[in-house]
This record gives sequence, C-alpha cells and structure tokens, in this order.
Amino acid sequence: MTARLLSLWSRINASYWFYPAIFSILAFFLALGTIALDRSIASDFLTSSKWLIPARPSGASNMLQVIAGSTIGVAATVFSITIVAVSYASGTYGPRLLSNFMEDKGNQLSLATFIGTFVYTVMVLRVVRQEDESAATIFTGDPTPGFVPQLSLLVAIGMMLSSIGVLVFFLNHVPDSIRINTVLEDIGKRLIRQIQRRFPHEGEGIDWPEIETDQKVRAERAGYIEIIDFDGLDDIARDQEGRIVLFVEAGDFIHPPRSLAGLHGMEHDEKILKKVRNCFVLSGLRTPTQDLLFLLDELVEIALRALSPGINDPFTAMTALHWIGAATAELGTRVLHESANDDEKVDPDEARVIPLTTDFAGYVAAGFGASRSAVATSRKASLCMFAALENCADAVSSDSRLAVLREEGARLLAQVESALSGPDLVEVHERHRRFLRHLR
Repeated sequence: MTARLLSLWSRINASYWFYPAIFSILAFFLALGTIALDRSIASDFLTSSKWLIPARPSGASNMLQVIAGSTIGVAATVFSITIVAVSYASGTYGPRLLSNFMEDKGNQLSLATFIGTFVYTVMVLRVVRQEDESAATIFTGDPTPGFVPQLSLLVAIGMMLSSIGVLVFFLNHVPDSIRINTVLEDIGKRLIRQIQRRFPHEGEGIDWPEIETDQKVRAERAGYIEIIDFDGLDDIARDQEGRIVLFVEAGDFIHPPRSLAGLHGMEHDEKILKKVRNCFVLSGLRTPTQDLLFLLDELVEIALRALSPGINDPFTAMTALHWIGAATAELGTRVLHESANDDEKVDPDEARVIPLTTDFAGYVAAGFGASRSAVATSRKASLCMFAALENCADAVSSDSRLAVLREEGARLLAQVESALSGPDLVEVHERHRRFLRHLR
C-alpha cells in the first residue's frame, strides 16, 4: 500500500491539475468566508470608514469582471508558454527530461495562482447587487438598496496584485529553468540527494549471501518497476519466518514469465505470492522515485546529445561530466544496498529481504562508461572526464573502487586512441599518466 501511495503521489506531483485544483477549492471557501463577513459586519464597517472610499455596485462589478477576465486570460497564456517551454526542453535535451519540467513547482504554482484568483473573483461577483435590485429572500434584514462586499473586493484586489507579482516571477522563471546549466544542476543535485537518502551509511559494499529459493514469484504483466515496497516485503517475510530474494530492482523492465523474487522457507500458496507481487508497482515509464540510474541516464543523455556531430557542444558535455563525477564520488563513499530498513545497518546474514544491488562498478559503467564513446571524440571532454575520475578517486578510499576508476581511465584512453590523433592524442596520453600518478 505504501508503494502504491508513493506511486500515486509521484504522478500527482508531475501533473498540472493538482495545485490549480487545490487553489480553486481554497479560493471557493475563502470567497464564502469573506462574503459572510461582509454580510455581517465588514461591509458596513468599511463603508462607514473615513480612510477608505467605498466602491459602488457598478464600479465593483466592473472591477471584478476585469480581474476575472484578465486572470483567466493570463492563465491560458501561462499554460501555453509552459507547454512551449516543456516541448522545447524535451526536444532539445531529451524526452526523459519531460517529467522534470512537469514537476517544476514554479510553473504549477503560477498556473494555480491565476486559476485561484479567477475562481475567487467569480464567486464574489455573483453577490454584487445593483442599487435597483431587491435583496433575495434569504438576505433577511438587508433593506438597503444594492450590496457591495467591500472586504471581499479588497481581497480580490490583493489577489490581483499578487497575481501580477507571480506573472513577473513566471516570466523570469521560464527562461531560467530551460537554461542547460540550470537543468544539469537540478538533475545533479536531485541525484546526489537521492543517493544520500537511499544509501545513508558510509563504507564499502555488502556481500549478500547466496540463498537457494524454494518458489519463484513471477510477473503477471509487463512494465517498468517504479517502486518496490521493501517494508511490505519485510513484513511478509517476518510473518512467514522466511526470506525473500529479489531478482529485479527499480527501473528494470519485466514481463511474464520473468521472476520478480524467490521465496525461501515460506509457504507457496497463491495468497502469499499475490502479496509479494503487490509489493512491486509497475508503470509504463521509468521514474526517479527509486531508480538512481534514471537520473544518471538523464545526465548521460545530455552529454551524448551535446557531443553528437549535429550539435558539437563539448562545454555542455563537460558540465554533465562534472555532475556525473560528483554523483559517482558520492556513491564511492556509500554502502550500496537497498533494504527495508535504510535507517539501520543491515546484517546480510540476518536480513529477511535480500535485494538485487548495483555495485560501484555498475554505476561507473552507467555514467562514465555510457558516455565514453562520445567523450573520446573531443579533446576537451576527454580531459574533463579524466579530471572527474581523478576527483572521484579523492573521495574513494576502497582499493577495489579505486581499481574500477583506474580501469575506466584505461578504457577511455583506449577509446581516445581510436578517435583522436596528433597533438590532441599526445595531450590526452599525458593527462592519463597524471591521472595514474594521482591514484598511487
């Protein structure tokens, strides 16, 4: 259930309807509240006040109509600009980045502010009564001609001024959010935060025991594994006094009859198999909720596109390599494992859920290795990648992980030798020798 709630929240978080819906509901009840205050005391108090010139019914009606019409028009413009920016970014930087822009809170809250202002002003407009109109039967005790909700009108003006401020923010936010450096920074920082949350303990990797399974839990439909409910799996294993061995991890594509997990020392009835199967949430696309490789792939995709012959932008690729290096360095200091109890250190021999883990070499291959062939075609990008590997080595204390970085440097040099020649190749050879000296 927890995994499905997380999946639902991730979909809501990447939608353009959630915050506008919330703001519309809040605006609806705010209008009811201010109108009730106006009917009781606020309107008469503000009308008799010496420091405020009260609005007349026709003026209030015209003003509310202008606010409502302008805000819904601006909301449509904001939505159009957002769609254009999202289309440009996904087409330029890669379709995987679409979810990043859909989750942008600046765009969502800007749209929600204009929608909320529109709903509020329409609600207030409906109670403005001209002087030649008689009160409705439910408005007892109101013999005066006309009715202007003075407090509600002031609140509407305040919301209009706030909307103007939000519009200025939005016009600055959209071009800034699609700058490539901003895009890379957002992805890189999010990846590092995910690494720190998923792998909170510093140290080397865990050697999980080899466990023979009695029964396999097979997939019943196809899709990407979005979320694995480790807490739910741990509860099942604890109740059955057995162990569950995972054969997949978040981000994997599965289909029948592929196995999701294996059971050891547990009952094999269909009820237990269904419970285990329900701990895996599938979707039609990969998401960064638990899939660190998804965010790493986004950085790699930007680097590969930047170094493609049609674009040839090594400086963007270098920035992507910097963030890949920062994430790899963070991974190099962590105990890389997934478990149901990330807040506690897990003894592999006592763990009830045995995860499938990506080791440090796997992450290096997914980041530096995946971009190596394109990086090798550029002298500047190759030198930058050696610098990034060198910086990763400064953060890593494990000999085995240093060997992984050393091997990746050797592979990059071999790739460069087939792509570059002349002084460029000589310079890269010299940079590789400096890299090896730094690792000693």
